[in-house]
Amino acid sequence: MFNIERWQEIFDTISKNKLRTFLTSLSVASGIFILVILLGFSSGIENGVRTQFEGDATNRISVNTRMTTKGYKGLNPGRRLQMTNKDYQNLSDKYEDHIEYKTSIYRSWGGQINYKEKQGNYRIEGAFPDQQFIENASLSQGRFISLDDIEESRKVAVLGYQMKQDLFPDTDPIGETILLNSNINFIVVGVYTDPGGSREESRLFIPMTTAQKVFNAGENIDRIAYTVKMSDNFDEAVALSAAMRQAIDQDLRTRFSVAPDDRIAIRVNDTLEEAQQIYNLIDTIRWVFWFIGIGTIIAGVVGVGNIMLIVVKERTKEIGIRKALGALPSEIIWMVLHESIFITAIAGLVGLFLGVGLLQLIAPYAQTDFINNPTVDFTTSITTVIILVVSGALAGFIPARRAANIKPIDALRDE
Repeated sequence: MFNIERWQEIFDTISKNKLRTFLTSLSVASGIFILVILLGFSSGIENGVRTQFEGDATNRISVNTRMTTKGYKGLNPGRRLQMTNKDYQNLSDKYEDHIEYKTSIYRSWGGQINYKEKQGNYRIEGAFPDQQFIENASLSQGRFISLDDIEESRKVAVLGYQMKQDLFPDTDPIGETILLNSNINFIVVGVYTDPGGSREESRLFIPMTTAQKVFNAGENIDRIAYTVKMSDNFDEAVALSAAMRQAIDQDLRTRFSVAPDDRIAIRVNDTLEEAQQIYNLIDTIRWVFWFIGIGTIIAGVVGVGNIMLIVVKERTKEIGIRKALGALPSEIIWMVLHESIFITAIAGLVGLFLGVGLLQLIAPYAQTDFINNPTVDFTTSITTVIILVVSGALAGFIPARRAANIKPIDALRDE
């Protein structure tokens, strides 16, 4: 129930001790402010890292082969390891039960693309239809590569959005003909966007079979990419992905007779395991920030508790008179707690609003590769408010208990 006299007492006490109350409130507000800023940047780090992973599917396994750096079983170092369609097919068949999407890739760096008077150099990638999902690409126009395109080795192409802007700034590219390396015509069938940004959108996808013929690659491929079927249990998915990565690595080492410790010749990367390591690091950073912020708040709460002890000491006679007139211990406790919670809550809310406001101001200027949109969400804000109320109650509890235990006769003798 609202008690105007109780509020008058609280404001009267605060007005009599303005400087003391201000300094204590400042320590509480600073604690919440620091906590909000730390949590905001923790969120920004998480957003930034997640954005980096969004460039490709998180559950991706990539397979690359290069040159051997060590001799093995009588074979000299410096051998160029070349994967072929058969390697892709064998691995895909062997791990079919665990694969969600799959593709082999053949790349040509710096291919020249012409459309009328416009031209540019872009990366050309031959791939299968699943490449769209492995790359997290979204179609903004048209379609992606189809199985019919693969089977018939069609000369069709899917442009990245940046390519579309460069070559077709004012024209719908679907159905238009582009010229590859000044001598091969391709029909544009789609335009895609990629979370990785303009660099990832400066690529041209064509059917894998077409790429091998156009670039005289025969059966050769440059890379294999899979995504692993995800389970409801993230740890189980990580374990499956790691096991599959190790098995593929061993399969290829056996196939090419590569030394077990030659880490350059065969590279099988598992982004799911990498993601788990990064997310675990982010969680650790968040808990460290919470620890620092809570520690700062505790320092402010101790100050509020000291204030309330002084207030109880100054109002000893008043409390004694209240008890002599029949005030219950619970009423005395609530009187002290009310003031403690009020001071802590007001100071904390000021710190909360200042922290959130500062994050809103600096968020547009704090964008880096690994920090994105450093803000505090609604749940975190509510959590800090709960912390404020609990902190205020804790700060006032010991002084309140002391006040409740004052004997009226002793209080009246107090000077």
